[in-house]
Amino acid sequence: MSIQFGETIPTLRMFDIAKADEFYIGFLGFKVDWDARFAPDLPLFRQISRGSLKLHLSEHHGDACPGAHVRVMMTGIEALHAELSGKKYKYYRPSLEKTPWGTLECILADPFGNRIRFCQPA
Repeated sequence: MSIQFGETIPTLRMFDIAKADEFYIGFLGFKVDWDARFAPDLPLFRQISRGSLKLHLSEHHGDACPGAHVRVMMTGIEALHAELSGKKYKYYRPSLEKTPWGTLECILADPFGNRIRFCQPA
């Protein structure tokens, strides 16, 4: 049997569900797949997705550190950039950068200091 790896789903720390929803659902266009709590007054653990990209967002202290950096390889980055730019999100104006290592990239920071680097071979 050969070694094979499946999908990777990063966990990002969040502190405010309303701010997370505004950024991830309202701005980036993700949808909520499911929410999990051990009790109504305990922290939220959530899976969101957009197409085949899945992220876990967690209010749990030990799950992740704020300030993570996730690199997402994709196609259609210019369309994503145009979509996000057209939303006029008041906290972020994304840019598109051609890198010396041959990619087109759009780097976004969420309200909790986590960065998502969307990348496409140029």
